[in-house]
Amino acid sequence: MRIAVFGNIYKKKVSLEPVQMLFEVLKDKQAHIITDHRFFDFLREEVPDAAEMISEIIDDDSNDFSADIALSVGGDGTFLSTAMRVGNKQIPILGINAGRLGFLADVSCNEIEDAINEIYSNNYIIEQRSLIQLKTDNPDFCDYPHALNEIAILKQDSSSMIAIDVRINGEYMNTYQADGLLIATPTGSTAYSMSVGGPVVAPQANSLILSPVASHSLNVRPLIIPDTWSVELCVRSRSKNFLVSLDGRSTVFEHEYKIVITKSDFKIRVIKRPQHTFFNTLKNKLMWGADKRS
Repeated sequence: MRIAVFGNIYKKKVSLEPVQMLFEVLKDKQAHIITDHRFFDFLREEVPDAAEMISEIIDDDSNDFSADIALSVGGDGTFLSTAMRVGNKQIPILGINAGRLGFLADVSCNEIEDAINEIYSNNYIIEQRSLIQLKTDNPDFCDYPHALNEIAILKQDSSSMIAIDVRINGEYMNTYQADGLLIATPTGSTAYSMSVGGPVVAPQANSLILSPVASHSLNVRPLIIPDTWSVELCVRSRSKNFLVSLDGRSTVFEHEYKIVITKSDFKIRVIKRPQHTFFNTLKNKLMWGADKRS
């Protein structure tokens, strides 16, 4: 099996144990392993035995590779980076958690061997996760204008709030006076959107979530719309600029740019263990159903 492995190279104390365990399992499977230069250099320095197993090194940030599956070793941020590398190749991704919470990277260190065995025996589930796409004249996101979690429109500094005029399918909906606005996918409902009070949405739902960030109006609440609708944004700012972030990849826009957000024309395939259902993840990660009194 040809396996692409991408990892977090910044949290060495957290990352080494799952990396070591993963490569021990892949060695037993005689897997054909590929990775990029950054992760290879990290392995060569920190886990030399694992580096010796690498069959092929691709260019950093290159999408020019093929694999049967991709493994993301890190947290959800690493998973998002891996999803960007995979793009529309339809390579399924398994997230191995070397971070903290981990909704996307939900395979813990003690589950690695079982998860890899399940993959080799075809005993796993593939979930199709929708993305959203940014359409604008600004060229900064031309290479990959897609987001798996959310597109965030935010004020650029600590100055006054921004005004965001929103049209949905061409109809004026609202002007948000706020620190920002998030347009999130169901996958992103448990990320930034949840932290600003957005709803938790099942990843299979065909929805988009609009969640204001620190709204000036207390009666403004998150809104869920069908993901077949388009969202058009016009931003006004006293500082004449604002920040646009796609899954954490940010750039500064001048306020005259018009932004249109639509559903992407491809999906990311996410590998899940059979027992890793959405509701089990909520119970394990958010402690739903836990009662400290018992």
